Amino acid sequence: MHSECDDTWDMGKMKRIALGVEYNGSQFCGWQHQPQGCGIQDALERALTQIAGREVAVVAAGRTDTGVHATGQVLHFDVDVERPLTAWVRGANSFLPDGVAVLWAHQVNTDFHARFSAMSRSYRYVLLNHRVRPALGAGQVGWYHVPLDVARMQQAAALLIGEHDFSAFRAAECQARSPVRTLRQLNVDKQGDCVVFELTANAFLHHMVRNIVGALVFVGQGKHPPEWMLELLQQRDRTRAAPTFAPDGLHLCHVEYDAAWGLPDDRDAGRQNWGRN
Repeated sequence: MHSECDDTWDMGKMKRIALGVEYNGSQFCGWQHQPQGCGIQDALERALTQIAGREVAVVAAGRTDTGVHATGQVLHFDVDVERPLTAWVRGANSFLPDGVAVLWAHQVNTDFHARFSAMSRSYRYVLLNHRVRPALGAGQVGWYHVPLDVARMQQAAALLIGEHDFSAFRAAECQARSPVRTLRQLNVDKQGDCVVFELTANAFLHHMVRNIVGALVFVGQGKHPPEWMLELLQQRDRTRAAPTFAPDGLHLCHVEYDAAWGLPDDRDAGRQNWGRN
């Protein structure tokens, strides 16, 4: 691992830096660059450009929508200037708005790619299941006022584990070449007044997590039996599933890479930890 103080790179030689980032998505118009400069990508590139003294472009492990948060986003960028790794953390944070922060920086081989080197992504959706909407948690948790049967939701969730065609849970504007994904984990747990959904997959389709949560909420409310999830998978018809759930409670928690890259094990590295005891 490259020391933060022992920076022996040659000036002019291209280096690739990986960063761990957390952000409050409710303060931005999503991850991706926007003409008006309101994307999280825009804020990070502006800050890193200040440190590098030249334009910096970043690539993320996943593009999150407006209102979606992250405690474990990973990105990379290339630079040909000499800077200690601390500059990409504390220095960049001094130029970033309050809603986004760099957690760590690590030199990686130029073969590393934040998106294509990732082996899995993990998301958490935190849903306040209470008759009264949240105030302190506004924007950080989803909300559903009708009592939910978590046991029914757990039965339904188990039917989605494995490799499936997730067309029924795919946004119409999704640009993925294939709707087939391998869902490795889908836990549904009651934690106080919150229902917490934890999902891990090799990759996710656009709106896939929020669409799954919406369908599970329908099951929990009693609108459909747990077996309805199998019907949705088989029908592969987005219009037969539940509406896309609100982004507020969705958090990108962790991106998994091969240990050979030497990245920090930053699962839940962020300080916001909704839905955890």
